[in-house]
Amino acid sequence: MRVELSGFGGWPRHRTELVPAPPPARIPAALVPGTVARGNGRAYGDAAIGTVRTLWTGPLDFVEAFDAQSGRITVRAGLLLSDLIAAFLPRGFFPPVVPGTRQVSLGGMVAADVHGKNHHRAGSFGDHVEELELALPEGTLLRCSPTRNPEWFSATVGGMGLTGVIVRITLRLMRVETGWLSVRAAATPDLAATMQALVAAERAFEYAVAWLDGSARGPRRGAGIVLAGDHLPLAELPGDLRAVPFPPARGGRITMPPLPVPPVNRLSLSVLNRLYRTVQLRRLERVEDWDRWFFPLDALSGWNRAYGPGGFVQYQFAVPEGPARGVLGAVLERIARRGLRSSLAVLKRFGREGRGLLSFPLRGWTLALDFPRTRDLPALLAELDRIVLEAGGRIYLAKDARLPAATFARMEEGRLGRFLDFRERHGLARVFRSHLSDRLGL
Repeated sequence: MRVELSGFGGWPRHRTELVPAPPPARIPAALVPGTVARGNGRAYGDAAIGTVRTLWTGPLDFVEAFDAQSGRITVRAGLLLSDLIAAFLPRGFFPPVVPGTRQVSLGGMVAADVHGKNHHRAGSFGDHVEELELALPEGTLLRCSPTRNPEWFSATVGGMGLTGVIVRITLRLMRVETGWLSVRAAATPDLAATMQALVAAERAFEYAVAWLDGSARGPRRGAGIVLAGDHLPLAELPGDLRAVPFPPARGGRITMPPLPVPPVNRLSLSVLNRLYRTVQLRRLERVEDWDRWFFPLDALSGWNRAYGPGGFVQYQFAVPEGPARGVLGAVLERIARRGLRSSLAVLKRFGREGRGLLSFPLRGWTLALDFPRTRDLPALLAELDRIVLEAGGRIYLAKDARLPAATFARMEEGRLGRFLDFRERHGLARVFRSHLSDRLGL
């Protein structure tokens, strides 16, 4: 069936043949030149849209094995994170790393090597994967791990689906006594204070993230709120919550309808920033359920529609520790100079280099920015590309929709050559092609 697909950002849109994935042993027969796998479509840009065929892994959505003693679990790659949590949190297990939405497939989490609010301690998702199984064009199902076919494993984690179709994943869940977290919020007056407070929070808490106030200007640029959290043990849970130690998901009960006029604009962004700040600072120390803490945006199903039919762009970059302060300041200054505002700005710190050959994390800082698509946006993002490139930084491919191939090649000099060589040696470049891989020369 030919359909028009986009990523979560709603742009760009491409026509492709959408085919449900058959059982793993039959997947090689479904592979044609120009195929890429797609889970739940939560990559923001064009990474999960095949140039000819898109293989939807939704039918591969169940648990194959689980060891309650060790937390070791083997799942099919189409299983959604939301379903994994719903099944195993009540049993006292939680994924060691989660991204900002639970509406993502486990295979997509591997392909993007997703990170969370605890990278400073736990690393990214690929650091917790023990084994993968890939369906390859020549008809084989290849198992790989850090010690078995390690080159395949390294190329696949963070490889954006360009090494094969991930069909099985084995990882270890971590034990938790409750589904509640103790949370602490602290307001910061400027960028330097925000960075300093985030580093301090990392020393004391499992999870730490900073929200930057997009309406802050001048000396207050980079002001925001640092949020830190820890899993609460049962003994420390307030008495009124002990009756529900593992609360169910609460998000997604409200759905954003398609709107002819997008509600995200300069005025609404200022209002939303003030409202968010007020809500977060109402109680500086509090207890939150897992869904509210990890996945706040999932509370509004289809929130991406708030940007209208033109969609939006998320620009997420990472830069090394040394130049990070200057880079972050320059990025915020350029956004202000052009009179634009990000509807969401989230700052985190990475604790280590990613395990995969093209993994996004590096030892340094990452900032994610959401922008409505406007006529002035491409020029701004080109400026930000230059700043990130000069600092030795990189762009998150799972969020990218517009990075030029030449800029990408300069950012990934060294890593890119090894990845391309791997694809060529194993005959993967002809078969596994997405619109992202064609655009970036991958």
